[in-house]
Amino acid sequence: MNCENMKIKAVFFDQDGVLYNSMPYHAESWAWAMTKHGLPYTAMECYRNEGRTSTGVIQEHYRQMFGTDATPELIEAIYKDKNEHFTEMTGGFPGIIPDVDKVLQYLHSQGIQCWVVTGSGQRNLINALNETFDNVFTGIISSFDVKKGKPDPEPYLKAWERSGFKKEECIVVENAPLGVRAAKAAGLFTCAVNTGILPDSELEAEHADKVFPNMAALLAYLTAILSV
Repeated sequence: MNCENMKIKAVFFDQDGVLYNSMPYHAESWAWAMTKHGLPYTAMECYRNEGRTSTGVIQEHYRQMFGTDATPELIEAIYKDKNEHFTEMTGGFPGIIPDVDKVLQYLHSQGIQCWVVTGSGQRNLINALNETFDNVFTGIISSFDVKKGKPDPEPYLKAWERSGFKKEECIVVENAPLGVRAAKAAGLFTCAVNTGILPDSELEAEHADKVFPNMAALLAYLTAILSV
C-alpha cells in the first residue's frame, strides 16, 4: 500500500504516546503497581505491551509468570494502585506529545476526519480529549467500545466501519508495536511515530508502512502528500 497515492479522508490516532505524553508515567505506574503485588515488571515490558487493555496487560504478565489467570480481585487491586500512582505523578493530566496539535489542526483544516482509537479505560483522559484538542475528533473508540483490545484488529476495524470510508481512504498513527500489529491486521496503512524507548526495529518488525522520529516529521510527510 502506498500512502502517496491514497485519497485520505480519515486518520485514526492512538491516544497514549501519540496524543498524550503519558507513556513514561504509565510505565512507572505499571512497574510500581505490579511489583507491589509480587509481579516484577519493567518499563520496557510496559512499552512492549502498550495498546492492550489494562486487564490484558495484567493477565498477559500473570500468565507468563504463573501459567494461569489472575483473579478478578487481583486485577482490580493492581489497576486501582496503578491509576492512583499515575494520578499522583501527573495530577491526572500528563500533557501532550510535542507538535501533535499541529498535526491535528492541519488535518482538520484539510477536511480530514480525525479519530481516536485507544485501549485506554481511563475516563479522565478520554473525556478530556475534545477539550484538549479543540473538538477536532469525529469519534473515539476506547476499551469501552470493543470486546477485544489491541493487538486484535477490532478497535481499528470498528473505527473504520464507523467512519464510513474505504480502507484505502484511512490511515493510522501509532507509536506501539502492538498497535501497529492491530492496525495492519485491520488492513490499514500505518504510520508509526517512535515517541518511546523501543528501537525503530520493533515497529518495523510489525510492518509499519512508515516510521517517523517525531510528530514534526509526520507533519512534513502529510503536508507533502496532501499538497500533491
